Amino acid sequence: MCLLKLLKMDMKKGLSRPSFLAVVQTFLRPRLKCIDGELCLITGAGGALGRLFALEFAKEGAHLVLWDCNTAANEQTAKLAREIGVQVHTYTVDLSKRQGIYEAADRVRAEVGEVSMVVNNAGVVAGRRLLECPDELLERTLLVNCHALFWMTKAFLPQMKAKNHGHIVTVASALGLFSTACDYCASKFGAVGFHESLTHELLAEDLDGIKTTLLCPYIVDTGMFAGCEIRKELRSLIPPLEPLYTVQQSMKAILAEQQMVCIPRLMYIPFLTRAPLLMRRFVFCFPFVDCYLGMQIWQHIASWEVTNACYHSSRTWN
Repeated sequence: MCLLKLLKMDMKKGLSRPSFLAVVQTFLRPRLKCIDGELCLITGAGGALGRLFALEFAKEGAHLVLWDCNTAANEQTAKLAREIGVQVHTYTVDLSKRQGIYEAADRVRAEVGEVSMVVNNAGVVAGRRLLECPDELLERTLLVNCHALFWMTKAFLPQMKAKNHGHIVTVASALGLFSTACDYCASKFGAVGFHESLTHELLAEDLDGIKTTLLCPYIVDTGMFAGCEIRKELRSLIPPLEPLYTVQQSMKAILAEQQMVCIPRLMYIPFLTRAPLLMRRFVFCFPFVDCYLGMQIWQHIASWEVTNACYHSSRTWN
């Protein structure tokens, strides 16, 4: 009875509408929105996923603003997107630099216009154990994977709020839902927490025209986690994801204005079981899938820094 009264109160305030829509979309195929003519900014556009995101958004008719710290890779993505027939603007930006983000955002507004969609795709990983990882790499992982989300949002959210129109996409990771690699998982936990909090802020301010989508894919076969393996018997069940499949599934979620998607669906399991299970029991599951061994092999191979936005290594992943 009390629950019914609270629901009626929320309906009067208009707060239950997002919850109602979430329930409806669980059972019905949502209608995909049109983004033709929208101005979409993608970070890490020179990397494997960033390039595929750019091409998929271009196919939908969105004009692009591409950010990356690797100028050559970014320009290659721009060339491919322009062949589809959309306007593309490129900027060389280091997302670990707060002031650099704000200055680049000002340039975009002055030279291109107001961004209506932001895809926070860039990410870095050090690939080392905590005590073996230099502080500089730890800081860079947190700056790019987590702190940059705050700065990007502060740079572009005000204009979205002024029109109550926009869409913010956070490319996090399934490793932001359960832990293995210390620095990377901590940064992605932060990304997930930031995104959820931002979504709640927007709902509390009744800004229903600004959408958010949290993407939590399993390990994607881009080379970023080369050598990371799980128990042999489970590899066929949850193999590394193909980049194109990952982006296509992500695009469906974005265009459907889905608030969160785990790819594949099996990745919802750690998300749903973390709360009911005690920490010790939850961590006990890791040896079953050989998470520790898999990360050790990967950490040994990844003695260089591999990023989705910028590569500081003799090996490059495309």
